[in-house]
Amino acid sequence: MNTATQLHINAFLFGAGHHTMGWRHPDSSADRVGDIAYFEELAQLAESGCLDAVFFADGHSINRQYSAGVPGLLEPITALSAMARATHHIGLVTTVSSSFYTPFHAARMLASLDHISGGRAGANIVTSMFDAEAQNHGMTALPPHAERYERADEFVHVIAQLWDSWSDDALPRDRENGTFIDPGHIRPIHHEGKYFSVAGPLNVPRSTQGRPVLFQAGSSEAGREFAARWAEAIYSVSWDKDSALEFAADMHRRLARAGRGETAVPILPGLVTYIGATHAEALEKKRVLDAFLDIDAAIAQLNIFTGQDYTNHELDEPVVALPAAELFTGPQGRYLTVQRIIETKHPTLRELPGFLAAGGGHATMIGTPAAVADEIQDWFESGACDGFNLMCPAYPESLKDFVELVVPILQQRGLFRTAYPGSTLRETLGLRRPAVRNLTGHAR
Repeated sequence: MNTATQLHINAFLFGAGHHTMGWRHPDSSADRVGDIAYFEELAQLAESGCLDAVFFADGHSINRQYSAGVPGLLEPITALSAMARATHHIGLVTTVSSSFYTPFHAARMLASLDHISGGRAGANIVTSMFDAEAQNHGMTALPPHAERYERADEFVHVIAQLWDSWSDDALPRDRENGTFIDPGHIRPIHHEGKYFSVAGPLNVPRSTQGRPVLFQAGSSEAGREFAARWAEAIYSVSWDKDSALEFAADMHRRLARAGRGETAVPILPGLVTYIGATHAEALEKKRVLDAFLDIDAAIAQLNIFTGQDYTNHELDEPVVALPAAELFTGPQGRYLTVQRIIETKHPTLRELPGFLAAGGGHATMIGTPAAVADEIQDWFESGACDGFNLMCPAYPESLKDFVELVVPILQQRGLFRTAYPGSTLRETLGLRRPAVRNLTGHAR
C-alpha cells in the first residue's frame, strides 16, 4: 500500500496533444505549437489545478521521413524561462541530454532557470535515443548504451558538484566593506574524470531550493540503476497496474540497495485520459481523434519503437511476439510497453496503433470524471505509483477536462492538494532542500 497521503501530478506538454494525429482535427491547437503564449496558457491552466509541474521532452534532431509528426518548435529551457514569468507556483521541468551537453553548460542554464522561476526548475536527465541526434554533435553514431549511462553518471556527479560550489552565504552584498561575493564560500571542484574535466566553480549561485530537482525516465537495467543513484522523481511507462506495481517494487528495492530506502522518490507513470459526461461520450472523444490516424505513418512510428519492419505486414493479421528486449538497442521503456500490449491484447497490425495513438502505450483511462478518479485512486492506494505524468491527447481541451472535472473529485477525496505548500518545486514534491558543505566541511 502507498504510505503517501496525496498524489503528485505533472502535465507533459507536447505540441497540440499526445494523440499522434489529433492535430489534424480542424479545432486543434496545431497552429499555435510555436507560440510561447500558448504554452504559457497551458502552464497557467495546469497551475490553476495545483498540478506539480509542467514537463517538456526534448530531442536534438528532426525526423524528415515522418512528415505527419509534430516536432517541438521551441528550445525547452528558453520556453520554460518565459513560462516562469507567466506562472507563480508550478514546477518547470525539461529534458537534458547527458550525451550532448557539457556539465558546466547544463548546470549553468538550469541554475539560471531555477533563479528566474524562484526555485521551480527540474531536469529529466536522458542519454538520448537516435544516431541522427549524435550527428548534430560531431558524432557518427551514439555510443553504446552502457557507455552512455556511464557518461550520464559522471555528468550528474559533476553538475551536482557545480550547483554546490556556492554556499548559501556566498553573496553578502556588503556595501560598507565593498564585498559583493565572498570567495571563501565559493570553491572550485577540480573534477578530472573519464568523460569530463571541469575546474569550477559555477558562475551562478545557489537558488531558493538549493538546486534543480533531478528526474529520470529510462526503464532499462542501466536506467533503473541510474535512477536509484540519482533520481529525485521518476517518470515511468506502465501499460497497466500490474506492470506499474512491478516497476515500483523493483525501484524500491534498488533505492534500498543504493542506501536511499528512506528517501521519498515519487514514481509517476504516464497517463492518457479521455473524459466525458458518460463513458460513451469519453469513447467518442477517442474515436474522433483516432479517425485522423494515418496507418502508414503509424506503422513507420511502430518500426522506430520496436526495431522491426512492419511495412509489408498484413494489416488484419496478428502481430507476433517481439524478440527479447535485450536485443533491442533503442529506448527500452517504449519497447517493453509495446511488447506487453502484444502479449496481453494480441492485436492485429491495424489495431495496434490504436493502443499507441496517444502516449505510445502508457496507461489510458477512459470514462466519466468519477470513473477516472476511481482508477487513479486505485493505482495510487495500491502502491503502483505516487501520481502520474499526465499526457493529454488534445491540448488544451483534455487538460481542461482533467483540471476542471477530475481534480476537484480528487481534492474532495483528500487525494490531491487544494493549494501549493510553498514556492519551490521541492516543497511541492515533498523533497528536502539539499545541504551544501562549505569550505570548512560543515553542512549549510
